[in-house]
Formats: sequence, C-alpha cells, structure tokens
Amino acid sequence: MSTLTSPEQATHRKTGKAPGPGRPPVRRRPPLLSKTAVNGALLLATLYTLLPLGWLVTAAAKNTGDLLVGRTLSPENWHLGENLAHLATADGGVYFRWYLNSLLYAGIGALLCAFVCICAGYAFEVYAFRGKEKLFGLVLLGVLVPTTALALPMYLLASKVGVVNTFWAVFIPSLVNPFGVYLSRVFCAGYVPGEVLEAARMDGAGELRTFWSIGLKMVMPGFVTVFLFQFTAIWNNFFLPLVMLSDSKLFPVSLGLYAWNTETRAFPEYYPLVVTGSLLAVLPLVIAFVVLQRHWKAGLTAGSVK
Repeated sequence: MSTLTSPEQATHRKTGKAPGPGRPPVRRRPPLLSKTAVNGALLLATLYTLLPLGWLVTAAAKNTGDLLVGRTLSPENWHLGENLAHLATADGGVYFRWYLNSLLYAGIGALLCAFVCICAGYAFEVYAFRGKEKLFGLVLLGVLVPTTALALPMYLLASKVGVVNTFWAVFIPSLVNPFGVYLSRVFCAGYVPGEVLEAARMDGAGELRTFWSIGLKMVMPGFVTVFLFQFTAIWNNFFLPLVMLSDSKLFPVSLGLYAWNTETRAFPEYYPLVVTGSLLAVLPLVIAFVVLQRHWKAGLTAGSVK
C-alpha cells in the first residue's frame, strides 16, 4: 500500500535530516542560477530579434560607399534625408506607387478577409446544419497546404479567367484564409454566449441583425487578430505577385525592392534605395501592431482562464 509524502518530507528524506520538534520548516529559495539563465536567454532572444531592425535603421542613413565598405553601424556620415529624396525620385517615383499598391492589397484585402473569416466562423459555431463538422474539416485541411504550393494552380486559374497581370490576380486570393476561419470559430465560441443570441431572437431580431449588432461587436478582438495576421501575410507576400504580375506599376513593395536589388550588381547606387525602401516598408507593420495591440492582446488571452 503506497502513502503520499509532502515536498518537505521528500526534501528531508534526500538530505537525511528529519524536522525536529519546534524547528521551523525549511523553505527552498528560488534558484538564483536558473532565474539568471532565463533572463539571460530572454535578453539574447531580444537582441537577436532587434539587431536586424537596428542594422536597417543605421544602414538606411548611409550612402553607397559606406554600404559597400561595411560601415553600416558607424554613427558618422548620416545621409537619411538624401536617401529619402533619391527614393522619392528614382525611376519616376515608382517606389511610392508600389507602397500604395501594398497598402491596397494588404489593407483592403485583410479587412475583407477578416470579415469573411468572422462570418464563416460565426456560422460554424452558432448554426447547426448537415455535414457541418465534415465541412469544417475540409477548411482545416486548407491550413496544411502551403501558400507557395498554390501559386502555380492559382496562376493557371487566373489565366483561364483572364485576370493575370491585373490588380485582381493578387487581391482576390488574399481574401481566403482557412486558419482565419478556424481562429474565428474559436473566438466565437469564447466571446458569443448562446443565451445572448437567444435573447436577441426572442426580442424579434433577425439572424442578420443579431450577427451585425451583437455577434460581430462581441467578437471584435478576434476580428482584429485575424486582420493583423492577414495584413502581415499579404504585406510580406512575394511569390504570388512574382508569378502573377509582369507590369512593374502593379508591383507591391516586396517585389519592387527585389527588382531593384537585382540591379545592384550593375548599378551599385541602387543599394541605398533598397535599404531605405526596406526601412519604410517595415513602418506599416510596426504602426499596425502598436495601434491595435490592445485588441489583439485581449484576443490572444481569450479563454486562457477557462
């Protein structure tokens, strides 16, 4: 027959010293070495994450000569204003057209995609219909397929309908996100109580009114989280525009900077343009995460205490 032992008893059994009468129990201090190791690992991870961004900030202020000889981290010779002026006028100012294209692809595309995902997740969670779980399983299968593997099939499909080398060839595929549907269903399960929806129906609200006025507002943290994930994915998307687009005026920033980078071997003066353009390309992602952090932090912790 086995007996249960407390941690103190186990400790004294290991040390061979039994607690005597009137002797206070021994309290184990948190090991200082493990705390220091954890903090050191976190510090190294932070430096590893921020070092490329720091390099980009300093390198964006260097001219071609400093970049070629590797003086990117030195505090002397700042030419950020000059680089920005060259960036605005290079190739007829095409960089800011690429910037506008990226904002349209990522901004509107992520907004519509998040709305579609929330609608689908709400339907999967709230309504009961035949074959619901099997259909949801098919959606989850889409999560397993890498987006790069779908680029060529989507190109063939776009070629059939005649939208290759148009805005829609990149915009329409960005409206689909199976992981966003899965995430939206999880958020709807945690944020939308069935009793509230039932009360709304008893008050005479229709299904569309119930979703628009109650369900969508309750699941807004999930909407923001899906929007941020999709915005980041579309903004960093490279392979799909590379396959779909040949007109440089339709390029997003990622593809435009790649085109300039291929010219640096013959024309080294493109180096500052690529680095400065990369710095500006990071700013929308940083602004979006800083402005919306209150919403997506609340979304990520949803259900953590249940």
